[in-house]
Amino acid sequence: MNGADALITTLADNGVTACFANPGTSEMQFVAALDREPRMRSVLCLFEGVATGAADGYGRMAGKPACTLLHLGPGYANGAANLHNARRAFTPVVNVIGDHATYHRVHDAPLNSDIAALAAPNSLWVRSAESADQVGALAAEAVAASYGAPGGNACLILPADAAWDESGARGAAIDPPGPRAPDPAAVAAVAQALRSADKPVLLLGSGACGEAALAAAGRVAASGVRVLTDTFTARQARGEGRFRPDKLPYFGEQALKDLEGVTLMALVSTLEPVAFFAYPDRPSVLVPPGCATLTLCDRGTDAAAALAALADALGAPAAGPVEPYASPPAPAGKLDAWAIGASIARHMPADAVISDDAVTAGLPIFTQTRNARAHDWLSLTGGAIGQGMPVAVGAAVACPDRKVLSLNGDGAGMYTVQALWTLAREALDVTVVIFANHAYRILGIEMGRTGGGEPGPAARRLLDLGDPRIDWVAVATGLGVPAERAETAEAFDAALERAMAGRGPRLIEAAMG
Repeated sequence: MNGADALITTLADNGVTACFANPGTSEMQFVAALDREPRMRSVLCLFEGVATGAADGYGRMAGKPACTLLHLGPGYANGAANLHNARRAFTPVVNVIGDHATYHRVHDAPLNSDIAALAAPNSLWVRSAESADQVGALAAEAVAASYGAPGGNACLILPADAAWDESGARGAAIDPPGPRAPDPAAVAAVAQALRSADKPVLLLGSGACGEAALAAAGRVAASGVRVLTDTFTARQARGEGRFRPDKLPYFGEQALKDLEGVTLMALVSTLEPVAFFAYPDRPSVLVPPGCATLTLCDRGTDAAAALAALADALGAPAAGPVEPYASPPAPAGKLDAWAIGASIARHMPADAVISDDAVTAGLPIFTQTRNARAHDWLSLTGGAIGQGMPVAVGAAVACPDRKVLSLNGDGAGMYTVQALWTLAREALDVTVVIFANHAYRILGIEMGRTGGGEPGPAARRLLDLGDPRIDWVAVATGLGVPAERAETAEAFDAALERAMAGRGPRLIEAAMG
């Protein structure tokens, strides 16, 4: 056994059995060791941002970490944007980052860099194995750290000699830490405050959006308290048979208008809401004047248990309201996000998973699918576009029996278009929808909101994607994914129906501009 064997065996012993990889020379011992550990599924990604996004999607759906295999500091840097999203989703991920042999670092070879410094901002834990005998123990530590409170990135730096030197030091199996029990005093304080408040709201973060937590939140809603979620949550149970909370609006002024008159905001697995960006003469904190805030539980606490205890303390009904299934009529005519949302609600099967990187098209589809069959919605938690297809890759690997639907703006899709190749290679059951409006439309909106005014000729060239136009059917076909273009609502509805009825990867280009 060498250090690479100790690493992979320890990971597998601790339930880490999926590796999303873009390896290089320094990682060849790890690659060779994969042949000796049949429990580990290795998935090649052609860009590190696909590997890290896939690990995020896997962790959100599996509830346990996958590992990534990245090539030195530049490889980590290529994947950092989707690790930023994973950090904001509190997803457990173990990143294995290859490094030069310990004795080679002093020569400052071209790929040499301060990997620990690069990884630190997104990571709960960063360590380097300076000898093969340290690798197994550090691998176990990395897995444990990824489950931290409430979960996130752990980065194990693996120098080449620590991987190839002999080692008999296999790491121990860890007992993954669970969430803390709710604090009875906090539950009692929030219950008392909710009873006394004129206009209270309950704000749910990602950890409070699972099926059990939402059912308990529905009970609280039935007692007369309005319930909202953060604008973007890591994974939300939605659709038929689930309680549907409101969503905090994206734009700050809309959020404050929606919260106007609220006198108490009780926070569940989240913090006080803030605007996504700063704008001239607009507030950053989205708590209305005169509104008190109180925390029911933090992100490391069992939110479902805390909400159930709160509902009991309020004397809430045994069950709250849930959404009935309702299929909208077939859309016709103009192809827009509302029509696409109607088609998704009509044809999406039960237990589907939606990976949302749709940008301006996302809210209409989220609205249209509120009464769809039961599904999970994975949002863009960190705002770094380019996660839609990679997260879908990981979700499909974690849940091979569930249909996965990836919603992508065309600009966002081009960030990690290499994911299409991995979908084809792994024959993953993912349908990719590209909203082809040939523009960074959200930036056009934001330019006016920040006081930049109407874009002139030079500015428009930085917002326009139509010269030349991206042919998504050709791109997808070239990467091995069957694809078609839909230019009307009827054509899209028919294309989506075919995709949902079949298996394997498909792409639909929704021609919206």
